[in-house]
Amino acid sequence: MSLTVFAVTFGIIFLAELPDKTALAALMLGTRYRAAYVFAGVAAAMAVQVGLALVAGSLLALLPHRWVELVTGLLFLAGAAMLLLHKHDEEGHAAKEPSSSGFWKVAGASFLVVAVAEFGDLTQIMTANLAAKYADPLAVGLGAWLALCAVGGLAILGGQKLLKHVPMKVIIRVAASAMLVLAGISIIGAVTG
Repeated sequence: MSLTVFAVTFGIIFLAELPDKTALAALMLGTRYRAAYVFAGVAAAMAVQVGLALVAGSLLALLPHRWVELVTGLLFLAGAAMLLLHKHDEEGHAAKEPSSSGFWKVAGASFLVVAVAEFGDLTQIMTANLAAKYADPLAVGLGAWLALCAVGGLAILGGQKLLKHVPMKVIIRVAASAMLVLAGISIIGAVTG
């Protein structure tokens, strides 16, 4: 496992997930229910989503190297554009409230809300992209899952306090800049072979 690939994956996914609707859903659930129960559901949903992304990235990696570089470069460009052009409002996901505050009900509701919110999400696409680019599924998978869990945990325990100190525009611009750098590296790699 490459620590560099792990660190790159963690950083990109962490920054891209901060302004995401999933963090808002986790924040909302965390204000209503026991944080540990919500986090268990969020972490399990993130594990499933990362697993799906790793499978997609492995399939993408079957393409010739130059094509993988070109496709990942274009996907990073698209991800940066999505971050910069999307209006980040405070939309939440309406979720059915658990009928009780027991572990299985709260964790199950949290799992369902996050699993649905993350399916096909930018961070899932970026995880698949990174898996195809680096061919190190353990480093990419662990980095992505820990980044997603870290954002979920931050959202559950104090997302509103973080946003008081770090403006959302700064977070979005840093994430988009990192994706633009990776897009440039990938496209140059595709052109130079």
